[in-house]
Amino acid sequence: MSFFQKLFKGLVDDDKPKDNSGKDSSKGSVTPYYGTVRPDPNFNASRDAAALQKAIDTKGVDENTITEILARRTNAQRQEIKTAFQQETGKDLVKTLDSVLKSHYKNAALALLMTPAQYDAHEIRHALKGLGTKENVLNEILGTRSNQEISLLKTAFKDAYGEEVEHDIQCDTHGNFQTSLLALCKATRNEDRDIDDGLAKSAAKSLFEAGEKRLGTVSSVFIDILTSRGDAQLCKIFKQYEKLSPKGFAQVLKNELSGDTEDCLMTLVKAAWNKPAYFAESLHLAMKGLGANYGTLTRIIVSRSEVDLQKILQEYKRMYGKPLQQDILAETKGDHERILLVLCGEQTA
Repeated sequence: MSFFQKLFKGLVDDDKPKDNSGKDSSKGSVTPYYGTVRPDPNFNASRDAAALQKAIDTKGVDENTITEILARRTNAQRQEIKTAFQQETGKDLVKTLDSVLKSHYKNAALALLMTPAQYDAHEIRHALKGLGTKENVLNEILGTRSNQEISLLKTAFKDAYGEEVEHDIQCDTHGNFQTSLLALCKATRNEDRDIDDGLAKSAAKSLFEAGEKRLGTVSSVFIDILTSRGDAQLCKIFKQYEKLSPKGFAQVLKNELSGDTEDCLMTLVKAAWNKPAYFAESLHLAMKGLGANYGTLTRIIVSRSEVDLQKILQEYKRMYGKPLQQDILAETKGDHERILLVLCGEQTA
């Protein structure tokens, strides 16, 4: 939390929130590409499908070839490879790899073969249906995706599992945490980049009166405002809140709420101000302590590899003083390590 505590203390002085790319959001320019995976200019789906089949048939399986193909093609190109593999071998590539690969490497390879929406849906399903609900996964996905991305994952969830994602959330969560998640599932956050100063002042006042100014917290006000406003508007609200309280909104949120609800809403706060930094922090926490959280490492690196992984790498180096790749080398091994490193791209000084 230390990085974000420092960040929120400087909100009043820095009046320009970061967008997903880390660029100044007030400039209105087209967001450049900050992914690490780019289209293979010499792409040939049939050739890649044949190479994958050969790698699978090799005694012991040629994981290096599988990594070089899957991690160096875009998601759109991988979907073409899946189709070509089916047409030329009569086999399903996902099922075939599932049967020959192992452990964390298998999870990463199969994740790369899903569309982004399918992968989000898969991760949410397993977060809800596994042994114990993985609240951090729900927060990460629903708290950082756009309205369109959430709509697509809901469709993918229904296609894959035959029920609405909201149904599973209602079965496995409760209280204000459930209310927060269901609000995000509506995919109706106001994503307008034009900031309404009057609305920001009003919202900040409502938050102040629902928390600090009274005995007891009106949680519904925090949930409603944070789950309905877009990133730019939220950042303006945070700055307006600084004028009402010396504590800063992030600290107030920690004081007024607790548990899963606090974690969910804090995800929205952190992601609104600096999404790459939020993911950098999540990656760091996944490798802190005894044993890495391999699921989180795979999910973030795969899902952000065509979005903003370059920015995440930059934030990680700035926040922790060393490249993300260095920690991956220390905490992972074998083919899983290799595929994550390829997705991260070349290490820069």
